[in-house]
Amino acid sequence: MSSDRLCILGAALLFSTGGTAIKATVLSGWQVAAFRSLLAGAFLWVVLAGARRFWSPRTLAVGACYAATLILFVLGNKLTTAVNTIFLQSTAPLYLLVLGPWLLKESIRRTDVAFTLVMGLGLGLFFVGADAPTALATNPSLGNLLGAIAGLTWAFTILGLRWLGGNGTQRDAAAQAVIAGNLAAALVCAPLAFPVSPVGWLDWTLIGYLGLFQIGMAYILMTRGMRGVPALEASLLLLLEPVCSALWAWLFHGEQPGDWSLAGCALILVSTLLRTVGLPALPRHARGLL
Repeated sequence: MSSDRLCILGAALLFSTGGTAIKATVLSGWQVAAFRSLLAGAFLWVVLAGARRFWSPRTLAVGACYAATLILFVLGNKLTTAVNTIFLQSTAPLYLLVLGPWLLKESIRRTDVAFTLVMGLGLGLFFVGADAPTALATNPSLGNLLGAIAGLTWAFTILGLRWLGGNGTQRDAAAQAVIAGNLAAALVCAPLAFPVSPVGWLDWTLIGYLGLFQIGMAYILMTRGMRGVPALEASLLLLLEPVCSALWAWLFHGEQPGDWSLAGCALILVSTLLRTVGLPALPRHARGLL
């Protein structure tokens, strides 16, 4: 297997650990979101020299959408299962198929309509019945709602990255938007992150891992791998993320989503896999990042 493919698989594995690591710390969702994003933004600022150039209003607008996604993803993980959160966030293509023709004047095909209906059904299954609250998923209904909204804000982020890609003077615009989004998320969450009660070394180690590796290093691996792997193949390789996310949550936390949620996960995964075969190329930085 080529080094580029290994980079993408490595990025997918790192991305997939987010939900499990977030649940493993006793820090609140606001604290995790603030400190994780602060570390990720600072790390990428230092490593990606080209992203330190002037940030345009476009970059800041896309960064704001990404910041909302980062915050909602963490808060959703604290309230519902990690599996539900990642699969609900993965419904972004549903919103893209609706918003793309309107905002980017992109055409929509019959297969797109069928895909939208199937994924919409999968999304709806998360809200059929009610998963029982647990110590690690204290309010599944609210967490599912936040996860669904994260899918919408993630769709706007992807649309924004396409928008930036259309501006030839913004070669590093995607990286700038990622950094701006992380720093904005940290700034928004900071007022609700303090004071910080004394916590153990494990909690701070997890925060360091989430910021430096689960976001920072994964982003670098993904962009490096995308240089030598076609968009379609990369999309398929990145499907490892939601599958492994479910595996880690089960192994480390014993998470078992309800039957309706599992059915929704299956529909979203299968429909995404089938649709990926005909999915138009997305920007190199438009997948993962959570």
